[in-house]
Amino acid sequence: MKSSVALFVLLSAACSAGSAFAPALKPGSFDGWHTAPGGHWHWRGDVLVGTSPATELRHGILISDASYSDFEARLEFRVLTGDSGFYFRVAEEGGRVAVHGFQAEVDTTLETGGLYETGGRAWVVKPDAERLRRVYQPGAWTSLRVRAVGADIDVWINGLLTASLRDDPGRAEGLFGLQLHGGQVMHVEFRAFEVLDLSASARRQRRP
Repeated sequence: MKSSVALFVLLSAACSAGSAFAPALKPGSFDGWHTAPGGHWHWRGDVLVGTSPATELRHGILISDASYSDFEARLEFRVLTGDSGFYFRVAEEGGRVAVHGFQAEVDTTLETGGLYETGGRAWVVKPDAERLRRVYQPGAWTSLRVRAVGADIDVWINGLLTASLRDDPGRAEGLFGLQLHGGQVMHVEFRAFEVLDLSASARRQRRP
């Protein structure tokens, strides 16, 4: 009986450890990430700051080395100027845009929290502007949560479900990215970026 109880405790601990969120970006470090040309990323304490001038036409994207399929990500952001986003399940394509795939929109408008497919269908889901207006204040620190499991994707802004897809035919695995949009004055900040791997298939990719 004692051995059964001990085994149950060990299994419970293992399950709990396996379900913990892990930092996707550690403050002060870019280990596990690389940049597409364009814009500038730097740390200010525990805040990741991205800036770019309007004369920079390339999308300056900070891209994960690791690839993910099923996951839940949460982070905080504030956009002071420009159009940003959290990319997921993307592929590097080079050129001005750098990646193709989904992004959860992050900007100063009431399109924040929508789902846009770069290099594909463009807008797939836009949030309800009136509902979003109740919880989102542009320029203020805001929480973003994205959950992708199989063909189902959900996005939340400050706890409000802003976009939801079921049985989506899009790419099922790929990289993460944080965007600086080309051709705009950009200033965006991120912090407390954590990821829960729901597939146990995140893997380190070899850089070209």
